[in-house]
Amino acid sequence: MTKHQKRLSVPNSWPIERKTETFTVKADAGPHGEAGVPLLIVLRDVLGYADTRKEARYALDQDSVLINGKAVSDEERPVGMFDILAFVERDEYYRVFPGDGGRLALTPIDADAADSALGKIVNKQHVPGGDVQLTLHDGQTLTVDEGAPYDGGDSVVVSNDDGEIVAHFEYEEGALVTAVDGAHAGEVGTVETIQVTPGSASNNVLVEQDGDDGFETVEEYVVVIDENFTDDEGESPEDATEEAAADVEDGGDDE
Repeated sequence: MTKHQKRLSVPNSWPIERKTETFTVKADAGPHGEAGVPLLIVLRDVLGYADTRKEARYALDQDSVLINGKAVSDEERPVGMFDILAFVERDEYYRVFPGDGGRLALTPIDADAADSALGKIVNKQHVPGGDVQLTLHDGQTLTVDEGAPYDGGDSVVVSNDDGEIVAHFEYEEGALVTAVDGAHAGEVGTVETIQVTPGSASNNVLVEQDGDDGFETVEEYVVVIDENFTDDEGESPEDATEEAAADVEDGGDDE
């Protein structure tokens, strides 16, 4: 199996230029499925902290690059939506957030906000022993007591230290959401109406926005957030990334 990925066929969420080179690094197995972006692309193409794979490996060997509170040594480890990246030696912290066009972007955050990560509940099922297992959008699983007030579509904030749920945002009309895929990826608004569709088709969500007509998208594309996930000065996550780090360049080679 090839270790490289053709740039023209990478998912739309990958923040790389597609026509400057033929190949780029391929994501390893891990969280976020095919949408996960290899850490090397973040370090090299987005932030400009490494010019080559070798430099990235050296940096990761120092155990100073953390994803959701855990040191990472694999430069192909997938990074995805709502992951928390911490660069300990630089005292820099970022949240992965949907940018314009669905591309993943990095939003600078402070150290306190880097202690936990948000996840969308995509599945809920009973497990032996009477407990309930929640599956989050990145594949992480959590076990909670039966009767705990968590439902599919809700969002939870999970502590990076002990894996405990520290906040819960219900998916309901009036909830603040962001679109993470589709034509409105990166847009933020408030759920106006949840249109339940009979049968197996996806439910539609009408989202209202201040000073705008709002938008309509499918339920799977929205994630409940709170006001702390939006930039105070009204910048898009992609704008914040460009101010805090280098623009996406044409990359270097993958060796």
